[in-house]
Amino acid sequence: MKLVRYGAPGREKPGIIAEDGKIRDLSRVVKDIDGAMLASGGLAKIKKLNLKRMKPVSGKPRLGPCMGNVRNFVAIGLNYSDHAAEAGLAVPKEPVIFWKHTSSICGPNDDTIVPKESLKLDWEIELGIVIGKRARYLDKAKAKDAIAGYFLANDVSERNFQIERSGGQWGKGKSCETFGPIGPWFVTKDEMKNPQNLNMWLDVNGEPRQRGNTKTMVFDCEFIVWYCSQMFVLEPGDIIITGTPPGVGLGMKPTPQFLKAGDVVTLGIDGLGEQKQKIVAFKK
Repeated sequence: MKLVRYGAPGREKPGIIAEDGKIRDLSRVVKDIDGAMLASGGLAKIKKLNLKRMKPVSGKPRLGPCMGNVRNFVAIGLNYSDHAAEAGLAVPKEPVIFWKHTSSICGPNDDTIVPKESLKLDWEIELGIVIGKRARYLDKAKAKDAIAGYFLANDVSERNFQIERSGGQWGKGKSCETFGPIGPWFVTKDEMKNPQNLNMWLDVNGEPRQRGNTKTMVFDCEFIVWYCSQMFVLEPGDIIITGTPPGVGLGMKPTPQFLKAGDVVTLGIDGLGEQKQKIVAFKK
């Protein structure tokens, strides 16, 4: 299933993408696409629906973030060996974990706002994981059971905030407003045969920047979920983004390149759809 949230910001409705590529409204079945829905067996209810009998949503509504009411937005750093190399850093022996503030979450095609005092605005295409049930000290063999599905994300980053002004806290450069576009949809794991072999791409103004495949991840999705569950409790609706392949602006040679107002970023992952963000100046 490809689950979406559509409509005006803050008033998104739950929906599903049917075989014809159009949205069917799920408001009469579930209140939202979120942790409460997952915890209450909402996926089973949705799966029973005959989408052919449901009318498509008219027009072309805005797509919101694919998960609502996210409580924990977990991120994994340096999880592609070739990205670590371009950053001049060693491949970590254990996953590097940081958090993005949930207020950074936005729709997949919403504008990216350049934060005040920004100097080095960067991009990072990432595979995201949706947690489907409470995960606490999981056995490694049970990690997959805790995964509800996957999504596309752009881990937008301000490198000056993240590195020069971080004080060791990456979250400063990762949590600004609009730095967490997720979606367009959340694909349930039954439709994702192998999340460890997905092609990934990201362009800036139509110019290729990132090209990669999830098979080069240092720690795979199941390991990440298992590992996180050893450190803290994961709840239904929590999301984890799993690192980025090479090609970020910070790593470009001979001179790093960063985003500015007017730029357009497009990105996609096999089976998980595409995103498009215009970079816009901050306005009060």
